[in-house]
This record gives sequence, C-alpha cells and structure tokens, in this order.
Amino acid sequence: MKFFNSGIHFQSVLKKYFSFKNETSSLDPLAEFLETAKESDFTDVLNFFKENPETSENFKHYISRVFDGRPFNLSLTEANILSENAFFPELKKRILNKILPPVVNEKTVWYLIDNVSLRPKKDLSYLHNLPENEINEFFEIVGISDFILKSKVKNELIFSMNILSWRVTGAAMEVEVVRMAPEYRNFDNPFLALQNELEDLAEEFKANPEIQLHSKDSRYKQIKIYIQQCQDFVNIAFKNSSKYGISGKINQSLLKIRQQLQRIFEIVQLLVIDNEEDVLIKSKQLIFNVLSYKSHKNNISELINDSTRLISHLITNHTAETGSHYITSTKKEYMTMFYKASGGGIIVGALCVLKMLYGYVPGSDFSHAFLYSMNYAMGFVMIYLMGFTLATKQPAMTAATMTKILSEEGNNKSNYVEFAHLVSKLFRSQFIAFVGNVLLSFPIALLIIYGLDVFFSQNLAIDRSDKLLKDLDPFKSKAILHASIAGFYLFISGIISGNIGNNSVFYQIPERIAKNFSIRKIFGKKFAKGLSTYYAKNWPGIVSNFWFGVFLGATAPVGLFFGLDLDIRHITFAAGNFAIGLYGKDFSVDSYTFWISFITVFLIGFFNFLVSFSLSMFLAFRSRKLNFGQVSMIYREIFKYFTKHPLKFFLPLRSGLDKKADDLMSSTITTKSEDH
Repeated sequence: MKFFNSGIHFQSVLKKYFSFKNETSSLDPLAEFLETAKESDFTDVLNFFKENPETSENFKHYISRVFDGRPFNLSLTEANILSENAFFPELKKRILNKILPPVVNEKTVWYLIDNVSLRPKKDLSYLHNLPENEINEFFEIVGISDFILKSKVKNELIFSMNILSWRVTGAAMEVEVVRMAPEYRNFDNPFLALQNELEDLAEEFKANPEIQLHSKDSRYKQIKIYIQQCQDFVNIAFKNSSKYGISGKINQSLLKIRQQLQRIFEIVQLLVIDNEEDVLIKSKQLIFNVLSYKSHKNNISELINDSTRLISHLITNHTAETGSHYITSTKKEYMTMFYKASGGGIIVGALCVLKMLYGYVPGSDFSHAFLYSMNYAMGFVMIYLMGFTLATKQPAMTAATMTKILSEEGNNKSNYVEFAHLVSKLFRSQFIAFVGNVLLSFPIALLIIYGLDVFFSQNLAIDRSDKLLKDLDPFKSKAILHASIAGFYLFISGIISGNIGNNSVFYQIPERIAKNFSIRKIFGKKFAKGLSTYYAKNWPGIVSNFWFGVFLGATAPVGLFFGLDLDIRHITFAAGNFAIGLYGKDFSVDSYTFWISFITVFLIGFFNFLVSFSLSMFLAFRSRKLNFGQVSMIYREIFKYFTKHPLKFFLPLRSGLDKKADDLMSSTITTKSEDH
C-alpha cells in the first residue's frame, strides 16, 4: 500500500506543475519531483512520461527554462578543489561551509544543486544505482541526451579549462614550488605550454562554435601530453620532498595543482566525441561529474587525509632512519643495547629521586610543573647525548622502520619469513632495553635515597611512600590509563623528531650553519662544518627528548589545575618509584603490595609500548597507503615463527636468516630522493 501511495504522490506533483506549460523559474517543482521520484519505482516514472506526452513536453520545457542562462563553470573550477594554500584556513572554511553554507549567485547551476538537493552525495548514489537503460531513457525524455553538443555547454567547458590552467600556471611558477623540481629548470615549462594550447583552443572555438574534438585530434593529443608533463612535474616535486623536505604550504600547493590538472583532464575528455553513442555518454558524465564535485566540496576527512599523508610520510621516513639503530642483529649489538639501556636506567633512577625532592619544594602548581618538566627534559636530553637508551623511545622509531620495509618490499610471500625474523630481532631488542632500564633504575634510586638518608639522617621517602606504592596498584589507581598517556607522549615525541628533521632539510639549516659568514669568520670553517654536522645529527633528538620531558612533567600539575586525575606512568620511572616506596616503608610491606607493584611495573611497560607502537604503526601505515588487511598474512607468519622459535624473540641466537633480514632492512633505510 505504501508503494502504491508513493507512486500516486509523484504523479500528483507532475500533474500539479506540468499539466500545463509552466513558465516559472522556481526550483520548487524540480525539488518536489526529485524527492517523490526517489520514493517510487523509477520504471513507473518513465512509464508515466511515456503515457502522458503533453506532461513530458511541459516538463522538458521547464527543465530547459530552469537551466537556461545558468553557468556551471563554478562547479567545475571550484567544487572539490582546494581553495586555500594552507591547511588550517582551508579546514576552517570547510567547517564553516558545512555549518553555514555560503551565499552564491542564484543564477548558477551551483545554486540550483544546493537548493534542489540537500544530499548531493546520496542523490548521486541513487542515480548511479539506476539501470543504465532507464537513465538513458530519462535523459531522452527531458531533452538533455545531447547536452554536450550545445555551444553554450562547450563554451563553459573550454572557459573552465582556461580558468584552471591560469591558476595552475601561477601556482606552479612560485619560487618554492619550482625549487622542489629542479630537474625542470632546463626544460620548457609544461604549464605555460598547456595554457597556450588551451587559449588557442578557446580562440578556435570563438571563430567556429561548432568545433568538435575527437580522440585522434592533434589538439586533444597535445593537451593530453602537456597535462601528463605537468603531472610529472608534480610527481617529481613530491618525490623530491624526501631529499629537500617540504612545508605544509608547499604540500598544499602541490595538492591543489594536482587536483586542478586532474580536473582539466576530466573536462577535456568530455569534449572528445568519436561516435554517436559518445554524445549521450559524455552528456551523462558531465552531469554526474558536477554532482560528484559538489557532493565532495566540503569533505573534511578527505582534506585531512590528503593534506597530512605526505607530511606523515616524511616524519616516518626520518624516524625510520633513526629506528634502524634500535634493531639489534648480533650478540655484540644485543649487549651494547643492554649497556645503553643500563646507562639510561642509571640516569632515570636519579631523576626519580630528584622529582621526589622537588615535590617538597613549596610553590604553585605552575612552579612544580616547571621543575618536574625540566627534571625530565634535562634527564632525557642527557640520556640522548650520552648515547644511552630509554627503552620505550624505541617503538615510535621502529614502527616506522618496519612499515617502510613492508611498503617498499611489498607483501611478497617470499619476504614473509625474513620479515618475521626481523620482527624477532626487533622484539628481543625491545626486551633487552626494558631489562637494562629496569635492572639499573631500581638499585640506583634505592642507593641514592639510602645515601641521602645516611647523609641527612632522615628517611626522605617516608611521606611519599604510600602514594608511590598506591600508584603501582592498578586496582587502586589509574596506572594503566596513565601508562597509556605516557605511551601517547612517546608517539608525539617521535612525531616531533621527524618533523624537526623534515624542517631542517626543507629550510637547509645545516647548510646555512656551515656557510654562515659570521660563524666562519669568528670560529673558522672547520668549526662551522662540525657544528652543521652536529646539528643535523642531534638537533631533532634533542628537541623531541626535551618536549617529551616537558609533557611528562607537566601532565600531573596541569591535570590538577583542571581538576582531572591525570598523570603519567613510565616503566623505568615506575621501577625507580617502586624502590623509593619500599625504602620509605623500610621494606615492611605485605606480599600483596610487593607483588602487585612488581607486576604493575612491567604492565606499565607493556602499555607504554603498546600505545606508542600502535599509534606509530598507524601513522606509518597511513603515510604509505598500506591497508591493515594486507598484512594479516604477515601477522600469521610472525605468530608461526614465534611458536617455532620462541627463544629468538628474547635472545640473540644465530640464524641462517640473519643476513637476509639485515639486507631487507638496510636496503630500505634511506632518505634519498629515490624514496616514494
């Protein structure tokens, strides 16, 4: 009964507006018809038009009148193309347009679509799902099956291509964009050639409005060649980003140029008519394209994905290079990792005691946030500069390395076993780093607090011991949540490191230092060169470790300021705090407190690792356009390898796959311009 009523409804709309020759320019009849037609069987709509030729003619007259004098070049040159040369202004603009759509000229097709269809994306999907023959029949009925042959339509298409070519040429001639593709400096600029070719086509059209392109037309072939050369320019510029770095503005400009070139190509394809069938096909395609562009014009997720993918690729590219140093292969490297982690544990043990002492200093929440932050930051920078290791700093680096290998070697079955062996080497490197950190931070913290007790004749840990031990009980505190927050900060520190590395390359900071006249004159060329090398090697690590410390130190005071139970838990600090808590209690704790604290230390480490590695893996996967489903077989292979060789995941046992795994890694750890 519902189906029958819906059919009656669309008929009543047609009878109401089109039983006579309607001269209105209102869009209401069209909007009502489309809404009711979507609720009906489209075959019934077509049959009604066939059985009522007078209504059909009146509807055709109305459609012609509504579209007459409405240019659609805005829908081709603006819709779903970046309008700003920076990410945040574009994001702000799209959000505003979603909440409050912009006011547009009422005499345009852009306005017509906005006021006839509230959901262009859904309506486009509806049209695509209709049978091909029914769509063709409907186009015949409303008189738009030869839409593409009309002089006004061709004029709009050619005009749109020229607008896009002028814009794309201006953007491509920017100094910073040209710098990204130095290979083109000695060649004729393809953008100028494309612009000239399109202007010539526009002049020819003015002289002969009946002009028609076909696939063997020399003009069409030439335009295609120039578009391809322009695309090659953009591809080379993106490719060179690994070598020269890139800024958000240049990334956005290149994305915009790519979108405009693609749009020019799609428009010129519509003008190519080889046979009679192409007329209807291209007419439909033009309408579908306009609807498609409009339906994506304010898409925020696409903007974020496109705008951040290359930047995240460059960030992970830098961290991948750094991450290669965290994967051990031989027994010597394995023990070296242990010694480095032990050194990190010694410093962290001291930091634990210092933080406890800072807690006794009277002051505001801000002053404590500053003291805690500087304590962590200086300690982490010291660990980095002394060549020691903080275990959980590794996942953010190694995740990028693993994903880079996956993307460049591909999901080839022959690589699965070698990759699984590489994962075992990564895992045992993480394991021994955890052991080194925890094994030294506990006794060092204990030794320092004991020394202070002897020196001052006072157990300074008494007042803090209850809280320290309670914080290591996941049932009485938010230890797991706080460990996850620390894992998030580890991920962010990896992002900072990669971003600093990218900016350093893009702005040529090491080269500027090496060639700085003042530095060379005062300190000499050798000093300037050494400073340049030191900056390039260490500055990203120094900055990321500094900010990691600030994040860790400021979280608890900032959380307290906002009335939130926020804090951080890190495995190495948890081990040091465990030692201080035990000493404060004079080692008189019940077995439950001891064992729950002991287990929680490693539980904290697990969540530090899990969160930072998962987020880093997600970023690395996304930056290289890898599908998570693509690596399910690799995960199975890793599990199989673990069941067969569990000890290899903890100890540096020799294997025949060592060389292949090393080759797999070394062949991909590079930041040269050959990286895609």
